[in-house]
Amino acid sequence: MIEHNISLKPYNTFGIDVKALAFGRFGSLNELKALLKDRNPEIPLLILGGGSNVLLTKDLPFFVLKNEIEGIESVSETDEQVVLKVGSGVEWHSFVRYTVEKGFGGIENMSLIPGSVGASPMQNIGAYGAEIKDTFVSLEALHIESLELHTFNKEQCQFGYRESVFKRALKDQYVIVSVSYQLTKHPEINTSYGAIQSEIEVMGATEITVDVVSQAVMNIRRSKLPDPKVLGNAGSFFKNPVVSKAVFDQLHRHYPDAPHYPQESGEEKLAAGWLIEKAGWKGKRVGNCGVHEKQALVLVNYGEATGSEIYDLSTAIIEDVYSKFGVRLEREVNIL
Repeated sequence: MIEHNISLKPYNTFGIDVKALAFGRFGSLNELKALLKDRNPEIPLLILGGGSNVLLTKDLPFFVLKNEIEGIESVSETDEQVVLKVGSGVEWHSFVRYTVEKGFGGIENMSLIPGSVGASPMQNIGAYGAEIKDTFVSLEALHIESLELHTFNKEQCQFGYRESVFKRALKDQYVIVSVSYQLTKHPEINTSYGAIQSEIEVMGATEITVDVVSQAVMNIRRSKLPDPKVLGNAGSFFKNPVVSKAVFDQLHRHYPDAPHYPQESGEEKLAAGWLIEKAGWKGKRVGNCGVHEKQALVLVNYGEATGSEIYDLSTAIIEDVYSKFGVRLEREVNIL
């Protein structure tokens, strides 16, 4: 069923109250095909999963489709590994917890990342030293115009830092309906990134398992990140910038304590949160929105902010950080 002039406030984690010209839900490939066949081709499409990586700045003259495709199935299995095919509407964290409860390793470091499985390859989501591309096998996506189902492997997805071909060359051409991941039955635990190891020590765990790592990540995230059900946000609003060695060297001379992560390319990845905090924005409120008091990467809606207010705040932060450090931040959140 297609509805009209529907508020999208319940469907985006910032809690922005804008309306969609048309709105529909799909829980299967056939339902998606039916909606696409019935649509007015003059109206642009927007596919919504968890609504956790989008900032809505105005009423949308779009046909918004809410992805509700569920299901997790094992498609191949050996003594060492298992490949799981997951519906694109499955909540990402629910899938992580499913794998952890099974004892499968590979995505436990990405616990509590908001959003849906379908968004995970689009963004090449990652946290605490893990990224989707590390476990990704393939995805199935429906071509919007031809209604043909295509399979994409890792190479075809062209993964980059919070990037994929679906955000660039193939943007708005496909709807992802399932994603397959290869997980290990004998996990190689990664506790080297961030505060995972120290949190595990606080927990007093005697054996380090995927469940322990997942719980440690959840503890860390909950201590720093606001629950979007309580305080509207979209998680990390900015990407960690990757800069040339020359730019880094200049910054490092003035700020030798600046966190940095060498890249294979010879460039350096900087911590956007550190730059924002150092510029004086952490905990700062501007009208109905602001920068979270515990994590400078997170912009929050205090209840009545418009998407434009939050966007303007992000612009002010970008310009201020650039003027102080010579590093231009890039938004990770999609702006509409």
